[in-house]
Amino acid sequence: MNWTKPDWPVTANIHAVTTFRSGGVSQGLYDSFNLALHVNDRADDVLNNRHILSHGLSLPSEPVWMQQVHGTRVIKADQCTQVEDADASYTDQRDTVCVVMTADCLPVLLASADGTQVAAIHAGWRGLCAGIIGNTVKSLGTTDLFAWLGPAIGSTYFEVGQEVVDAFVNKSEKFAEAFTPQENEKYLADIYQLATIDLASMGIDRVYGGQFCTVTEKERFYSYRRDGETGRMATLIWRD
Repeated sequence: MNWTKPDWPVTANIHAVTTFRSGGVSQGLYDSFNLALHVNDRADDVLNNRHILSHGLSLPSEPVWMQQVHGTRVIKADQCTQVEDADASYTDQRDTVCVVMTADCLPVLLASADGTQVAAIHAGWRGLCAGIIGNTVKSLGTTDLFAWLGPAIGSTYFEVGQEVVDAFVNKSEKFAEAFTPQENEKYLADIYQLATIDLASMGIDRVYGGQFCTVTEKERFYSYRRDGETGRMATLIWRD
């Protein structure tokens, strides 16, 4: 299989997957299921991989791909007519596929408890700190949500500087517990914990996933921090 499904108790009409790096046609550094056109992989290979994805999952429509910019813009996927600069998308329409791409950053999926709304979020530390999750929840108009945290860099490999710690702690002191000081005056950051704290501040405590590490699981995941030039996985969600 080229992907795995989240283990979370959402309604049966909601479907979600996150892809692995295997099972595609990309070569070399992008071996083999790279889904991002913006990296230096051959465009034909990426398009073939996207065809494999759509066909293999029997997707109801073409995923609404975004140009991710580590920002806080959220778009309504069913209203998009072109590739937008954004880092999250949501929909309340059937058969619209929201998608984000990652290779260490955190993919966050949201689904409303009543099964009517879904969202996909690209949460690097900059977007996470700046409020990309909160902006998406605001767009959905409810906190009665389930959240799933997909494959991201693990806490033992995500080394950051004091400026990153300060950016989060200045926002809320609760974020301090997600950072572990090191002897080199750096910190290890737990991006899963950061997201969980952020979600909890909005009253969202039904949070699942968060057990992955893209750096150590080389056979399954791309990792920018591990490899530098590399491909991207995709995390998708839609409802019928």
